[in-house]
Amino acid sequence: MVTMFSLATRLRSLDDETLRAALAARAVTAPAIRDFFDLAEALLDPVSVQQALTHLDRGTLAVLAAAGELRSGSVGAEQAPTLAQIAEHLHALGFAGAQADTVAAAAATIDSLLLGDTSEPKADTSRLSPYDAVSEVLRGWPAQGLPGLTDLAAHPAPLPTTTPTDADTGFTDRLAAERAFSAVSSVAELVNELAREPARELSRGGLGLPDTKRLAAVMSIELEAVPALVHLAARAELIARSDGYWMETEAGEAWLLEATTQRWATIAASWFAAVPLDVRAILPSSPGLAWGAGLHAFVAWLYPAGGEWMADRVTQFARDAEILGVTAHHATSSVGAALLGGDLAGARGIMTAALPEEVGAVYLQHDLSIVAPGPLAASIDARLRSLADVESRELASSYRITSASVNRALAAGENAESLLDFLRGISLTGIPQPVDYLITESAARYGRVRVGSLATAAAQAVPAPGPVSAQSYVRSDDIGLLGSILVDQTLAPLALERRGDRLLSSFSADAVFWALSDARYPVAAEDSTGEIVHLRRHPLARVAAVVSTDPARTLVEALRAGDGGEVMAADAWLARQLDTAIRGKQTVTVSISMPGGVVVDYLLEPASVGGGRFRARDRRADIERTLPLSSIISITPAP
Repeated sequence: MVTMFSLATRLRSLDDETLRAALAARAVTAPAIRDFFDLAEALLDPVSVQQALTHLDRGTLAVLAAAGELRSGSVGAEQAPTLAQIAEHLHALGFAGAQADTVAAAAATIDSLLLGDTSEPKADTSRLSPYDAVSEVLRGWPAQGLPGLTDLAAHPAPLPTTTPTDADTGFTDRLAAERAFSAVSSVAELVNELAREPARELSRGGLGLPDTKRLAAVMSIELEAVPALVHLAARAELIARSDGYWMETEAGEAWLLEATTQRWATIAASWFAAVPLDVRAILPSSPGLAWGAGLHAFVAWLYPAGGEWMADRVTQFARDAEILGVTAHHATSSVGAALLGGDLAGARGIMTAALPEEVGAVYLQHDLSIVAPGPLAASIDARLRSLADVESRELASSYRITSASVNRALAAGENAESLLDFLRGISLTGIPQPVDYLITESAARYGRVRVGSLATAAAQAVPAPGPVSAQSYVRSDDIGLLGSILVDQTLAPLALERRGDRLLSSFSADAVFWALSDARYPVAAEDSTGEIVHLRRHPLARVAAVVSTDPARTLVEALRAGDGGEVMAADAWLARQLDTAIRGKQTVTVSISMPGGVVVDYLLEPASVGGGRFRARDRRADIERTLPLSSIISITPAP
């Protein structure tokens, strides 16, 4: 009870931010916590203490256990051991990390987690006093198969099973570069595909099977690899969810125009930023070191009470490390070592030297195909995709020009002259006649079918009557072409209805336009004056800031609001002591201040507490007394 009182007093004295950080680290929840005494009781609960200990590394646990042993042993229970005494004791037990700075750092961690209290901040006199409840949990560890102080201090860290050679490192680096290039290419295909057609996020989370299959086919990867790449792209904010759909972001659109190395650096930087500091500290950061069984053995040694918890976190980031080329076959690559060392510029330089050089020219074929002899520069690739369909994506990609792809480019604002000029500038084989004919003919036919919005067609003579819900129209001077559109079964979902020389639909003009474009009609969108306008198929998603409540901050605010100061805190402490006696049916000695300054001791068996008073049975006089809490000087257990 004395420990709980001292901890409650300490909690009340902490500033809000320090208290919030401690409660967040200890994962304290608000239910049933009404005041600082409830909070102190929750923090000292054995389950809560054990949970906190599972997140401590071996060195911190050794310092905590040594401080508890010294406090209850040779140093004496009335005085906590100094950090120097703790370091000396650990050194005697064979602990290699018993330096003054590491012990001081461990003591600071223990203090911040409210597992103990430090005093006198000077390095030579500072003391560490673990709370009794914490020391008691640690003393029970050997019975649970967990290490005691001697094992914590004397058991050395496992050594690496192998030493990497230059040949091993060279192989790792080559494989890592291949994986990095593949990852960047796959993410680029993902962003491009989501710009073309967003993917729906299921209510239970994740993508549906049809969208997953579509994305896997586009990225040329297995189905099970899709979620990892979606996660990488989302973490780098290249894609985002908007209205239940995964879509390209503005950052993703700009990223597609960057060089391959910079694309990789963007994704790798977001991965590294997400790796927690405690995980970074244990990841193998030298080239060639393995992340396999040896790392898991080290994690189990470093976190003897929570190895599985840390191993799960390491595994989570190891998966993405393997995809990005930070590791290859679970061994750190040279670029990964630079990244883990915080040298992103150095990592980018290593990756630039390892990746194949980008090319800026292609071969145009008479069969309307385009072949790139190597990885294309991003700006050229992006422009080619606007006028041709991707057929294969490897180091040497291939594309194919079709009437639909040319129409897509025209809808985005291109014309025959701009498209042919672009192709002349990048072609190593000139412009084959079939390519010239297709682009010229498509441009000439473009706009034979027009789509507009009825809402903005006030200047147009829209036939009436029409469907009440009609939103858009389709028109063409070619009546035969309009008739073909009306009976085209692929356009049946648009529910087009003929009204005079136009077709009306209840769908928006954008939806009708893209449906006709996908069906390979020479369609153009127009405004209310009949001028051609260029549409974007899908809007860019915006990365929304995640607004979440901080339960620790909410709890701190509630505690401050209910704190009535020292007087109320003292009354609450007395009431808690009496409640404890009531629950345990204990007899206590209560010292009461009487008028005139006389102090009287009563031997009482408390019965109830409320309204600032308590009722109890006087064991000596055998009568019932009702006394004010404000008159109590002290409460002690009866002998």
